[in-house]
Amino acid sequence: MTTYFINRKRDEIAQLKEELNSLRVEEKREGLKKIIAAMTVGKDVSQLFLDVLKCMETPSLELKKLIYLYIINYSKSQPDLALLSVNTLRKDSKQQDNPLLRALAVRTMGCIGVGAVTEYLCDPLRDALSDGDPYVRKTAAICVAKLYEIKETEVERFGFIEKLVEMTGDENAMVVANTIVALSEIAISRGPILKPDKKLLGQFMVALPDASEWSRVYILDFLAGHAPTRAQDAEEVVSRVVPQLSHSNSAVVLSSIRVLIKYMDVLTDPEKVRALCRKITPALVSLMNAESEVQYIALRCINLILQKRPNLIDRDVKIFFCNYNDPLYVKLGKLEVIVKLADYKNIEQILQELKEYSQEVDIVMVRHSVQAIGRCAIKLEQAADTCIQVLLDLIKTEITYVVQEAICVIKDIFRRYPNQYEGVLEEVCRSLKTLDDDRAKEAMIWILGEYCERIKNSFELLCRFVARYCVPLSLVVSTRRLRLFRSRSSLRQCSTTCTTPSRTSSFRRSSNSPRRSPTTPTFATAASSTGDCSRATLTTPAASSLPSARRFRKTWATSSRSCWTRCWTTWGRWRRCTTGGRSTLFPR
Repeated sequence: MTTYFINRKRDEIAQLKEELNSLRVEEKREGLKKIIAAMTVGKDVSQLFLDVLKCMETPSLELKKLIYLYIINYSKSQPDLALLSVNTLRKDSKQQDNPLLRALAVRTMGCIGVGAVTEYLCDPLRDALSDGDPYVRKTAAICVAKLYEIKETEVERFGFIEKLVEMTGDENAMVVANTIVALSEIAISRGPILKPDKKLLGQFMVALPDASEWSRVYILDFLAGHAPTRAQDAEEVVSRVVPQLSHSNSAVVLSSIRVLIKYMDVLTDPEKVRALCRKITPALVSLMNAESEVQYIALRCINLILQKRPNLIDRDVKIFFCNYNDPLYVKLGKLEVIVKLADYKNIEQILQELKEYSQEVDIVMVRHSVQAIGRCAIKLEQAADTCIQVLLDLIKTEITYVVQEAICVIKDIFRRYPNQYEGVLEEVCRSLKTLDDDRAKEAMIWILGEYCERIKNSFELLCRFVARYCVPLSLVVSTRRLRLFRSRSSLRQCSTTCTTPSRTSSFRRSSNSPRRSPTTPTFATAASSTGDCSRATLTTPAASSLPSARRFRKTWATSSRSCWTRCWTTWGRWRRCTTGGRSTLFPR
């Protein structure tokens, strides 16, 4: 067969025409195979359309399959020439001796997709839906769905939908399965068609074992969308669906699990529910050994199932540990499931695994692993101490992106458990030098403001932080860290700290100057003659001039990408800092 895909000479089309016009059936067959091979690899052989149509009048079923395949492929690009095949197709659809040929003709007319051809399709299709051979009926059922996509009015006028509803009670399982597929496709745009009852569900259950794997998916999806109200009916359906959990097709397995999860809400016996959960768990776990794409879909489904039934999976959490060759999207899906399964029994094992993930080279994986540690601490209060210790060990590694994500997580833990883990503040404050991410900066500013009374030099650290990174005050304001100024002692300390050294900022207001207008900033940054940002301070009015902390208000003004921030240097020059915005604090 590979010889059909080799390169041809320029006179290939002429050679193919000679073979198609030959009187020998074998030469025509070889010519058509070469044409289909060229069509498969993307070559344009549409100019042979008329020569191919001449070969339609043949008793060979093999030739007709090749010809119909060619017509389906080029009918949309050659709609006028496609009409020339209608007479032969209608004639083949009435061939009484060969049901395969009848089904092939009806399927070809439905797949042509040309509006002019559909006018001649309705009569043969109506006869095919009532054909005595089940293969013709099941092919005609799918053809109705294709016709509905092209011309809805023709389907409604000939009553094909009502005929499909009648065919749901067909004695052949394959016909019932294809009928459900066709009705499901039509229902997407038309709305619900079938009204499920006990008799209809029984017919579907009979057709389920004999249907093809993709037809089973349609049947199971229909059952999932129409759960019964009686527990007895639900038990009958569950007993028929459970064997599908061992199917080799992952789509059938997931559809079966969907049905069982839906019907578990109807079951009233707790023991039967627990037994059903024990059967679902191995089916879900078995999908972890499939391809990466199937694993991802399974992990998303497991994540949703655990939100509704957290105790469904009672297996060892090691099943969801990441492998070294897993793609990133699978690893992130497994992290979500691991956090969902975390409890006091396996938290030590999970934290050890997450700590290893936090030391990988993939930055995205590291960040999500550190976040997972924080989510475990928030979820399990008694395990928060262990999680904090793991985060401190990660901070000590001094890897920039690890430290930054750990600080963001610690901030969330502080918010969840206020005033419980103040012992880690010292280690957190030491990591100021490694922060360059906005999220980490906001988290650090939040920590400095929230625990300003417990961090003796919190104001100095904030000044150092702003001076080193030229942090716009919008970050300070956006995290509402005005608690630094709520303490009168802090304000007095600021006033004392900001006494003018040998070199001070030239834009500080002197005692003899008039009071600033509300639009003038009252904060400035200063540095020592050594240029050390650690001694940078913020000048502020004396505490006596502020009746209360309420006299401060927040103003967030967004400017262009590049804005000027006043920073005094030892050379008396202005330094330009590129920031994303500018924010100032003004007295009311």
